[in-house]
Amino acid sequence: MTSPDAIFAHPRLAPVYDTFDGDRGDLAAYLAIAEESGARLVLDVGCGTGSLAVLLASRGYAVVGVDPAAASLAVARAKSSDVTWVHGDVSVVGALEADLATMTGNVAQVFLTDEDWAATLRGIHGALRPGGRFVFETRRPAYRAWEEWGGVEVRAGVEQRLVVTDVRLPFVSFRYTYRFPSGEVLTSDSTLRFRDHDELVTSLTAAGFRVLDVRQAPDRPGREYVFVTQRD
Repeated sequence: MTSPDAIFAHPRLAPVYDTFDGDRGDLAAYLAIAEESGARLVLDVGCGTGSLAVLLASRGYAVVGVDPAAASLAVARAKSSDVTWVHGDVSVVGALEADLATMTGNVAQVFLTDEDWAATLRGIHGALRPGGRFVFETRRPAYRAWEEWGGVEVRAGVEQRLVVTDVRLPFVSFRYTYRFPSGEVLTSDSTLRFRDHDELVTSLTAAGFRVLDVRQAPDRPGREYVFVTQRD
C-alpha cells in the first residue's frame, strides 16, 4: 500500500483539505461518464474526502469508496452514510463486480513505482465486472504544471503555502505548509510521477484494459489526459 501523504492522513490536515480544493467543477465530467456507461455500481479509488463518491450516491448510484488515509475517510463518512467506505488500497475490495471504477484528483500520479502502479491496475481490474470501465485523469507531462505551482492562500483562517522542492522528471516533489490560527504549523511533503501517454497505454494494456478514448479535462483543456478504458 502506498503510504498517504500528511495532507490526507493527518487528523488536523484532512478536515481542511476541501477548504482549499475549490468547487470541484471537474467532477461533472465523471458524472457524465457514469451516465453514458450505464453504470449502477461505481468504485471510487482514492476517494479521499469523498467528493465524487457522495455526489454519485446523491444521484442514485451504488458507490464504494476506498482510500488508505483514515483521516480523509473520517471526513468522507461525516458527509454521507449512503456510500460504502473502505479503508485500504484497492486490493482489499476484491471481486466487487463494479460497472465503473473512477480515479479523480490525479490520484494516478501518487503511484511512483511501476510495481505499485501495476498492482493498482490489477486490483481495479479484479474489482470490475468483465466489460466494466475504468476512468482516470493524470497531468500531461508536456504541460509542465509544476512551473505554475507555488504561493500562499488563506481560507477559514488557515494559511496554506506551496513550494516545489525538487524536479527530477518524471518525479516532481513539493511541500505544503499550514499555519493555523492557534499558531500551530504542519507540513506535508508529496512526490508525483508524470507518466506520458504511451507509457500509460502500455501499462493499461498489460493489465488487461483496452483504451476506448483519451479526452481533455473539460475544465482544464490541454493540461490533463482523461483515460476511458474497458476491462477485458
